[in-house]
Amino acid sequence: MTVLNETKAASSPLPQGGLSHVIGDKNEPIYETTIPEVFADTVSKFGTRDAAIFVEQDRRFNWNELSREVDILAAGLLALGLEKGDRVGIWSPNRVEWLLTQFATARIGIVMVNINPAYRLSELEYVLNKVGCAALITAATFKTSDYLAMLNELAPELATSDSGRLNAAKFPSLKTVIRMGDDKTPGMYNFQDIMALGGPEQLASLDRITQSLDKDDPINIQFTSGTTGAPKGATLTHANILNNAHFTTKAIKFSENDRLCIPVPLYHCFGMVMGTLGCVTKGACMIFPAEAFAPDSTLKTVQDEHCTALYGVPAMFIAMLALPDFSKFDLSSLRTGIMAGAPCPIEIMNRVQADMNMSEVTIAYGMTETSPVSFQSATDDPVEKRVSTVGRIHPHVEVKLVDEDGAIVPVGQKGELWTRGYSVMSGYWGDKERTAETIVDGGWMRTGDLGIIDDEGYCNIVGRVKDMIIRGGENVYPAEVEEFLYRNPQISEVQVFGVPSERMGEEVCAWIVLQSGETATEDDIKAFCQGQIAHYKVPSFVRFVSELPMTVTGKPQKFIMRDQMIEELGLTISVTA
Repeated sequence: MTVLNETKAASSPLPQGGLSHVIGDKNEPIYETTIPEVFADTVSKFGTRDAAIFVEQDRRFNWNELSREVDILAAGLLALGLEKGDRVGIWSPNRVEWLLTQFATARIGIVMVNINPAYRLSELEYVLNKVGCAALITAATFKTSDYLAMLNELAPELATSDSGRLNAAKFPSLKTVIRMGDDKTPGMYNFQDIMALGGPEQLASLDRITQSLDKDDPINIQFTSGTTGAPKGATLTHANILNNAHFTTKAIKFSENDRLCIPVPLYHCFGMVMGTLGCVTKGACMIFPAEAFAPDSTLKTVQDEHCTALYGVPAMFIAMLALPDFSKFDLSSLRTGIMAGAPCPIEIMNRVQADMNMSEVTIAYGMTETSPVSFQSATDDPVEKRVSTVGRIHPHVEVKLVDEDGAIVPVGQKGELWTRGYSVMSGYWGDKERTAETIVDGGWMRTGDLGIIDDEGYCNIVGRVKDMIIRGGENVYPAEVEEFLYRNPQISEVQVFGVPSERMGEEVCAWIVLQSGETATEDDIKAFCQGQIAHYKVPSFVRFVSELPMTVTGKPQKFIMRDQMIEELGLTISVTA
């Protein structure tokens, strides 16, 4: 492929000099181009092959058809007056409109802003304003979320606004809201309106705009919870996510003959980088069983669409294997896939390989800020390596484990994982201070994760420098939940931490000291959170205490709280992290 450039210097993925320092293979070809150029190359090669299938919406596209729809939407966005560098939010579950938005915005250099479908009022208001979204494309509803009602609550001006001319007090940058579905909503365009808006002039300008783009232009913003309470907008470039998509799917030996089942959410890197963009780099077909994960619809889709690969967090695989009628599904077409987001118990890995026919399933590790994958197991790694480690370093990525003084620790010793290379984000949008705290001298990104690298270069993630909770593959930062709970006038002190969960990896727990004279129940606290913060951030366990365990210097001792909850709930701790 002409857009892949090879570098000359080769380097070993084995640790350097007995230290926990690994460098990915730099002999691997790497993309030096943009997403729409690679998309166009794939269309030219595989035009009549299956490209995308949305089972629940009953929509199917080959590459030629998908390309036409993408261009029509891109032309419509231009007709709205949107330009290269503008930010457009997408707030939706897995729908065809999401996929079209991803590649239409990339076609013309618009920065797509992923908004978690579980976000509620305060979170939506924050992220739209943080990056200055000029437009928002939204589903009407999803599960218990009424997106249109929330938007009208935050921007009541919509009711009397002309489409595309919003002037809302709470959203100074937001001018256009585009809703999915056929129903009409005052102040909003319908998605199909935008598909019909572009004309010959806009269509004729698409190639010129694409040619003006640079691989290092920002093209995607993904919000990740912040340790100081506010989400951070990780800003990713064409080169960041295009290359990560390429190397991730190369590790599972993808080609145009593969058919990938994607039940993971598109708003996350797992869905839109490792999934859709990964398929684009290989010409593989992307298949979406439903708007959100359901074990039965996922397995039925694998069977009916003859999927060769399946993505998911371990909790998804556990749910599929637990179906009473699991054995009725024909999964013989499966070969490979990726598990990520949480540790995989060895018995589940054995069943995935044997009962789901996924002998070449791999484990991946990374974070949004690194596009996301840094380590990945190989399709032929022993099962022990696939459950006790996260594999070995990706090409063109460099990692070191350091102690508190920043010195690289010897192989086999625990240290904080720092990484650098093409995959590191350009920064947090509009936040130079937090960017500087995270990306330090020499381009090293401090992940905050604690790891151990063995003498073969395999990495095991054993904990976190800070106390982030990973619940079902979703990152929850306790400080963010604590900051929200402090809005409750009944609460004097609160500490949030994670406790082990066999199904979700971890669950959120809150210890609360109430104001003098106040009373509250666990249900009261959960009700206070409902509709205001994402469901996965709402504490599963709430305990009221008279005081919090503190150090002599006044720092809360979360490990004591966690240990007491583990004992009270009769939980067991996983040996891997």
